Order: sequence, then C-alpha cells, then structure tokens
Amino acid sequence: MDRYIMKWQEKRILVTGAGGFIGSHLVDELLSRGADVTAFVHYNARNDWGMLEGRYNEKTPHLTIIAGDITDSLFVQKAVSGKDFVFHLAALIGIPYSYTAPESYINTNVKGSLNVMQASLDADVERVVHTSTSEVYGTAQYTPIDENHPLSGQSPYSASKIGADKIAESYYCSFGLPVTTIRPFNTFGPRQSTRAVIPTIVTQALKSDTVKLGSLNPVRDLTFVADTVQGFIKIAESKKTLGKTINTGTGRGVSIGELAELILDLVNPKARIVCERKRVRPEKSEVMQLLCDNRVAKDLAGWQPEFTLERGLSLTIEWMKEHIMSYKPGHYTV
Repeated sequence: MDRYIMKWQEKRILVTGAGGFIGSHLVDELLSRGADVTAFVHYNARNDWGMLEGRYNEKTPHLTIIAGDITDSLFVQKAVSGKDFVFHLAALIGIPYSYTAPESYINTNVKGSLNVMQASLDADVERVVHTSTSEVYGTAQYTPIDENHPLSGQSPYSASKIGADKIAESYYCSFGLPVTTIRPFNTFGPRQSTRAVIPTIVTQALKSDTVKLGSLNPVRDLTFVADTVQGFIKIAESKKTLGKTINTGTGRGVSIGELAELILDLVNPKARIVCERKRVRPEKSEVMQLLCDNRVAKDLAGWQPEFTLERGLSLTIEWMKEHIMSYKPGHYTV
C-alpha cells in the first residue's frame, strides 16, 4: 500500500519546536486526531511554553510538555525514546538574527538535527519528518521551483538549514532512517511573530498610519498554516515520500509591496508604506523570488492547498486584532 493505515490515536508522537508558530498548530492537529503527543519546547527560566502557553496545561489529555535544548544530545535521546513518529521543527529561523549570531544557527539547526536523527535511529522510530525551508533555494534560477532546484546559502540561516537537510538525507542513505524532509514555502497565520512580514504589516497597520518595511520587490509564495500542517500529516502518512524532499506551497507568487497593499486595504487604507534601511537585507543575501512547484506533494502525498491567500489573510488579521496586545507594533524584530 502507498499510504499507512494511520490510526493516530494509537501513535506516540514527538514534536520538536512545539512551542513555535507551525509546531503549535501541528500539536493542535495531532491532538484533534487522538494522538499521544509529547511537545518538546525550548527550556527557559520562566517555564514559558511559547505558543502553547495558556492554551494547554499539565492536565490536558494525551499531551505531555517537556522543556529542553535540541543541542543536548542526551536530552534528545530521552525525548525520542519510545516514540513512533518524530516531527522535527525545532530551529532558529530569523534570517536577520543569523547575521548577528551565525554560530547559534549551526549549533541549533545542524547539530540539533543531527541529534534528532541519531536518537530516532537508535530508538527505531517508525517515521521522522524533518522540516526544511524554501530559503535553501536562494533566489530562483527558474520558476516554479521544484525539488531539483540548486541550493544556495545566501544567509547563515539558509546555509544552516541546507546542512540540516543534508544530515537528514545522509541518515536515510547511510542508515536507512525512515525520514522525509518537508520544505514549506513561506507559511503564515495566527500566532506568527513579527519576525515574519505579514504580522509586521498587520500589527503596524492596526496601530499606525505608517508601515515600515524592508525591500518591497521580493516575491514570495505564501501558504496558510492550516495547509502547511496538513502537508506534515499527509507526508507522514505516505510510504511514497520516504527518503524524499517535498515542497509545500501554493504556486502563487506575490511581491512584498503587493502583499502590503492587499493587507492595508483590509486593515488601514490610509496607511502609507515606508522603506526603512535597517530592514533591508544585504544585497547578495536577499532572496528575490520564491515560487513553489508542488506537484511532488500532490503526486506522492495527495496534498494541495485549500486556503486562498485572501482567505488566510482575513483569518490572520482577525486573530491579530484580538491579540494585538501580545505584539510590539513598529518594533523591528530580528
């Protein structure tokens, strides 16, 4: 059979990066399917569970929250032990911060992924889904971008993710680890921080008539978070995806300038856009065009996006209106 007969309620799942934007939505989906979920969040002295905070507690059925560090191989070994499936999302993801702290990205993204792959191999897990990013492609040499497109480390972040992806690939090729790499194009939705462009625009437009951005010319393929989460699920359920790297994206490109105008029409038509130099990436580091070829995801996993950009933006804006106090509008988050 090409797909597992998946009974998620019988599966013991580890989600690394569970306190993050996509990770928290994935936890929601797995719990809704009855899975026994261990949510691995990054340890901090406040015992803050990130995006799971205030939504779950120690008594939530079928959920265990553990706090640790993905770079600690001993902790990762304990976290993976006894699990059937591992969804690996833990990573440092802010591109501007990777200019400031590149070594942190190597430690977290490359060494952390090595720890997860080795622990999963030792624990003989049934399946690992490793998370990549479309940033590894760099500026498109052709569009739409398929999985055979060359990789380009145009930032320390993208270079670290290329390294992580290759670690996952090597564990499949060398040791037969049942791993698949999902490569989402830009995901957006409720709970996303202002290190991403859509919350940056929305939160500023809600509080001000001036919206400060970096370059307006780059083109991005934007996928609503519910669709990305379904990509994780469908890829994990498909035997055809073993050992593969699979893009998830809509196939629709929009420039940052066009995106800003679309959001301002919905939030604050009076607002004006200002290009702020400190928000502009170094010229050779800026990725100018990302547009997804998602045919492999459709063919091997039966995945395709269901949310339009406009529908996703409406849902995201409504959530951010209700949670605006948790943001710092106008503050540049690296």
